Amino acid sequence: MTDSVISFDSVSKKFSRGETHTSLRDLIPALGRRLSRRRPSTELKEQEFWAVRDVSFDVTRGNALGIIGPNGAGKSTTLKLLTKILRPDAGHCRITGRTGALIEIAAGFHPDLSGRENVFLQGAIMGMKRADIARKLDEIVEFSGLASFIDTPVKRYSSGMNARLGFSIAANLEPDALVIDEVLAVGDMAFQQRCIDRMQQFKRNGVAIVFVSHNLQAVSSLCTHALFLAGSVKAVGDPESVIQAYVESSEKKLEASGNDAVPITAARLLDENGQSGTLSVTPGTPLVFRVDFMPTVAATNVTFSVLVFRSTDNLLLYDGHFTNADIQLPAIKPGEPFQVDFRLRTNLTRGHYRVMVRLEDNDRREFLAQVCPSGYFGVEELQTWAGMVHMDVRPELRPSSTVS
Repeated sequence: MTDSVISFDSVSKKFSRGETHTSLRDLIPALGRRLSRRRPSTELKEQEFWAVRDVSFDVTRGNALGIIGPNGAGKSTTLKLLTKILRPDAGHCRITGRTGALIEIAAGFHPDLSGRENVFLQGAIMGMKRADIARKLDEIVEFSGLASFIDTPVKRYSSGMNARLGFSIAANLEPDALVIDEVLAVGDMAFQQRCIDRMQQFKRNGVAIVFVSHNLQAVSSLCTHALFLAGSVKAVGDPESVIQAYVESSEKKLEASGNDAVPITAARLLDENGQSGTLSVTPGTPLVFRVDFMPTVAATNVTFSVLVFRSTDNLLLYDGHFTNADIQLPAIKPGEPFQVDFRLRTNLTRGHYRVMVRLEDNDRREFLAQVCPSGYFGVEELQTWAGMVHMDVRPELRPSSTVS
């Protein structure tokens, strides 16, 4: 795309497992072999593997791409290729204009220099004049919250302090493109929220952003589109659909089994009227979880369980139990299918959630059926940053009164 600020075009990068050189005797021949190598870069030798394989994306002004995926998926390698820390073995990548980057905590910092000196060093690397850096210095220090330590060598900084300074430099030196890797993994909640707010501001100002994170809520709220990377591109598109593809692929799925005593033949989430549709909802939205069963055994004393987990960290948020008497089902009979609607409200904060259903025979003390995940939904809202339960807090400004 000609108007792309950030372009990644059919890029591949390979590494070699266990390639180490402990002496000059080993290193010099290895360098000679590497310099004389003329085979096509798309070939792999023994012990080589593709860290990134045929990956493409573009980011235009005012848009943010979220890159998600498991550890070892090539996310950080992609950012190092973008910022020319690494060279691709195939394809082309470029960033037009000034780049603000936070690839690794303290990457590019000189440990013996103070925070102040590293601000000027990073600004010079970005191609800024010293006078322009000095003009921005107070803003950088204020944003980082490190005024008391700005003249301390950064080797004395904690990982959180390094992240504060690194992001503050990247975010305050007027970049055309911002490349960020896991800035939300460190630092306190207030600083994390400042990072998100600043990136939202950059989007409004036309900065192109590539954001790598395991924080799926942040990717969902910040990014205009997303890419699921696992060596190669597994999914690309709007954040909701890409996040769902990633979560589904990451689940250790407990699929419905035909060998279950009471197989679950279908399970789906519907709106309160029983209609299918988007399952990106606001807090408190009524949903129907509809499950079909096909019994092969008889049972008169069973418990139905519905469990809800937060997908980002597998946290159990709800575990509800209902007997067959609760749902007015006198008995389960072989060959007689039945359907149960579990009605619920999504009284949850923003995030992505999955539902599990299971059926237990209380007399035999065994599960007759269980499926996880049997449904997904997302909750969208802007008031909360963390937490689980939507408390429906509504602030109200009132006139103050003085007490004599």
